[in-house]
Amino acid sequence: MDTRETGTTGDRSLPFDAAKLDDLLEEAGIDVLVVSSKHNIQYFFGGYRFFFFDHFDAIGLSRYLPLLVYARGRPEDAAYFANPMEGYEEALGKFWTPRFEKGWGTVPIMEQAAAHIARLGKSAARIGVERSFLPADAEEALRRSLPEATIVEAVVPLERLRAVKTPEELDYLREASNRVVDSMLAVIAGHGPGSTKLELTEALRREEVQRGLNFEYCLITAGTSNNRAPSEQVWGEGDILSLDSGGNYKGYIGDLCRMAIQGEPDAELVDLLAEIEAIQQAARVPIQAGARGGDIFASAEPLVRQSAHGNTLDFVAHGMGLISHEAPRLTGSGPVPYPGDDADRPLQAGMVLSIETTLAHPRRGFVKLEDTVVVTEDGWEAFGDGARGWNRGGTAVA
Repeated sequence: MDTRETGTTGDRSLPFDAAKLDDLLEEAGIDVLVVSSKHNIQYFFGGYRFFFFDHFDAIGLSRYLPLLVYARGRPEDAAYFANPMEGYEEALGKFWTPRFEKGWGTVPIMEQAAAHIARLGKSAARIGVERSFLPADAEEALRRSLPEATIVEAVVPLERLRAVKTPEELDYLREASNRVVDSMLAVIAGHGPGSTKLELTEALRREEVQRGLNFEYCLITAGTSNNRAPSEQVWGEGDILSLDSGGNYKGYIGDLCRMAIQGEPDAELVDLLAEIEAIQQAARVPIQAGARGGDIFASAEPLVRQSAHGNTLDFVAHGMGLISHEAPRLTGSGPVPYPGDDADRPLQAGMVLSIETTLAHPRRGFVKLEDTVVVTEDGWEAFGDGARGWNRGGTAVA
């Protein structure tokens, strides 16, 4: 369990900072919060994910929809609305909420949550929901049940609540990152010329699972192709390889990219990866608590602009944790569209950043490094920070 024990309900400690949450909800004008995403349910319950629906949601004619109702300033009025099988978890003491109700399907479970909000005297309140994680029929049920309520978006305050990681969360991210890189190195060393991208992806999945990770994806390129899908393409003699993989440890994502080659890199390849590395290191220079978030881009972008490969060179930095793009959001022009609301805000110790530089070279292929960097009071710490050069394929001893 996480150690975010900064409030209580009855004789139970809360696994999140209730005072910070209340401040964020007040700032956003939210009276009652209805949490519905798996990642935020996990956060509010200190690491809990219901095992049965961990990898899917659909069942019968509906889907799994857990709901946490939290009235601002009143954790003692919180309630969790969940699947009947989660009674097994209740028996193990997994839930801090004073009220726990069970139900099947999106509409019935939302009607139960709405009835609880009405019991609290909040029928005309401003209710914050996660619209991207709330099925249409569930939101319709909420509006139908509480017609006087105002439904507003709650994603941003929830992101801000999660932005600064606890020491335990940082340990999870460190482990995820280290294990992803170790898995990559094992795959690279264990495969000589002739392996397909599908075979390499499956090998990486096995390596990550053996290290206690949930394998999420592998974006993979080989040779001069910039296509990142697993396929029957062969990693041949002299070919470069990029492995960009997400491995999940206790809900927290390790997302890194490392390079490999069958044989020895020529001078041009050495220079290309060195240029990527220089940009990655330049981005780290301004990182420390109190620094402006956008200064990361200001430090890296001169090198990007000066590059002879500027038309095919991309740099981005973004927050990460329970999901791969979360607060701090440092740019409004990155590959994943969202506003750069945190570019002019100060970084805080405990924020975690993914920093990535990508070169889709039209002749030599795909060259990329992606790193995980945590903000500290006086600088930064990088997780899984090894294997940054050209790692040689097929070097494992038989």
